[in-house]
Amino acid sequence: MADGFSRFTDRSIVAMRVDGELRDLAAEIPETATVEPVTIDSEDGLAILRHSAAHVLAQSVQRVNPETKLGIGPPITDGFYYDFDPAAPFTPDDLKVLEKEMQKIVKQGQRFVRRVVTEDEARAELADEPYKLELIGLKGGADQGDSGEQVEVGGAELTIYDNVDPKTGELCWKDLCRGPHVPNTRMLGNGWALMRSAGAYWRGSEKNPMLQRIYGTAWPTKDELRAYQTRLEEAAKRDHRKLGVELDLFSFPDEIGSGLAVFHPKGGIIRHEIESFMRSELLKNGYEVVNSPHITKGTLFETSQHLNWYKDGMFPAMHLDAVEDTATGEVVKPGQDYYLKPMNCPFHNLIFRARARSYRELPLRLAEFGTVYRYEKSGTLSGLTRVRGLTQDDAHIYVTDDQVKDEIKRQLEFVFATLRAYGLDDFYLELSTRDPEKSVGTDEQWEIATETLRQVGEESGLELVADPGGAAFYGPKISVQARDAIGRTWQLSTVQLDFNQPELFELEYAAADGTRKQPVMIHRALLGSVERFFAILLEHYAGAFPVWLSPVQVVGIPVADQYGEYLDGVIAQLREQGVRAEVDHGDDRMPKKIRTHTKAKIPFQLIAGEEDRAAGAVSFRFRDGTQLNGVPVADAIERITRAIRSHEQVSTAWDE
Repeated sequence: MADGFSRFTDRSIVAMRVDGELRDLAAEIPETATVEPVTIDSEDGLAILRHSAAHVLAQSVQRVNPETKLGIGPPITDGFYYDFDPAAPFTPDDLKVLEKEMQKIVKQGQRFVRRVVTEDEARAELADEPYKLELIGLKGGADQGDSGEQVEVGGAELTIYDNVDPKTGELCWKDLCRGPHVPNTRMLGNGWALMRSAGAYWRGSEKNPMLQRIYGTAWPTKDELRAYQTRLEEAAKRDHRKLGVELDLFSFPDEIGSGLAVFHPKGGIIRHEIESFMRSELLKNGYEVVNSPHITKGTLFETSQHLNWYKDGMFPAMHLDAVEDTATGEVVKPGQDYYLKPMNCPFHNLIFRARARSYRELPLRLAEFGTVYRYEKSGTLSGLTRVRGLTQDDAHIYVTDDQVKDEIKRQLEFVFATLRAYGLDDFYLELSTRDPEKSVGTDEQWEIATETLRQVGEESGLELVADPGGAAFYGPKISVQARDAIGRTWQLSTVQLDFNQPELFELEYAAADGTRKQPVMIHRALLGSVERFFAILLEHYAGAFPVWLSPVQVVGIPVADQYGEYLDGVIAQLREQGVRAEVDHGDDRMPKKIRTHTKAKIPFQLIAGEEDRAAGAVSFRFRDGTQLNGVPVADAIERITRAIRSHEQVSTAWDE
């Protein structure tokens, strides 16, 4: 039988799909098989390139320090990592040494050779690799998580990849791996780099040993590598954690705990504006605002099934309300477990159920800015984008069967309009479908719900991307993926169908024909969480928010002290219009004041000297240093308030 090398001669082809299964080019092809090439710049090709780079990294680590034990090394978005158990943590200098060793391996052009082994053979060959032995024990089990184990033992059989010297055929190194890989290490070229090292728990569990993880990136060409590194540099400048400190917006005090943020006055006003605009839009779009407590009896989450499906993501129970006999110490009234809520939906179900409902009330749209608490592992916390305390702009809509499609369409249109008002307008949609192993409900329910979402997504005119198996256990969802100013994609809004919760809570309404029917429940989160959305906007705008979101919208800078009183009068008029404005009466000279407020990314600096005062005018200075001089005060106030009302992003002088 022919192999992939005889079928494909184009060097951009690094692997192939044989009857839909990814295979190495060295694999033999059955005559009746359907074969497709996998190019290096495709999604599969990039994953194969990066996984191969992870193997080269692991080989270099054991060349430099043979005693280092191997964990796993999967491809990830834009790169790869490999986990190790070394004698000492890696340093930046170590990474430089490893890069040089990797360059030698790449230049040598070692061949990746796949070998099928039995469990006993694998255990014998990898007897000195305790973490690999643990993975071999997972083969065929259900204990494979989302921490990269599938790159080792995810296939139907155990395989080891040998790295072989192309000239002598000598075995250079080997690793337990599912594959496939690029044909040889030379194909990594010079489009790769090591990025950093960090601690990581083995298989992502705090109960396991802490290993050392080395992150890298790999691209088909050096130009693509450099472009990626440039994007990283820009992303680093926009990092919300860095900007949060520089602009005095929020912090994570150790005294409070990991993943729990406090917002400072400037961050607080941005958050207030985000929430206030959202609330006003909710009321305009037929929502009713509700509120629920932060804590509840565990029985509520037993009913909702969260204690079955989500307990690991919840904070531990608090056992309360027990009553003891003061004389004997015996418990005369047993206590109950209370939990911090991880979700708002069960509370909204109780609000729906609080009284009889009629079909005339549907759709019933209940909305809440509800703070929830989730026990995220410490290693997964990341600024405001992954926290333990978060406020969701949560909504649950209860509809009849024949209202489902129109309501989902309405929700998506509401999502698009609202996100555009925040300055995000580059979207595509993702349809998350059922994971049969982690779902409730009938096949028919899932098929109808999924097809309904698919139709609405396609009718939106936006790109619709499949996310197989990505749905929540209770129903499929459509999510809005938004691209920011530097092209990164963020999952923002989600619209999910749920035919499980209404049944669990025995929700019903009086139908037009007099019967009692069960409503369909739609979960809708538009911003996701206020904290994460805050971080996304902060990075999208690099801290230079549109005027309406800016903590300080206008600062007055007198040319000399004697013009401060004049600017006080101008700023007072702006404040009467609700503008966040102040005058800098500090001792610094005017040029330094301008630099200070430019660095603080304030949209408008109003400067006044003798000519301005005499003419009843001010001079504008904008973020980019451009100016407009001699603008009458009334015109200046109108321009500023118009920019706020229209959610305008102002960085440079307006055209006169």
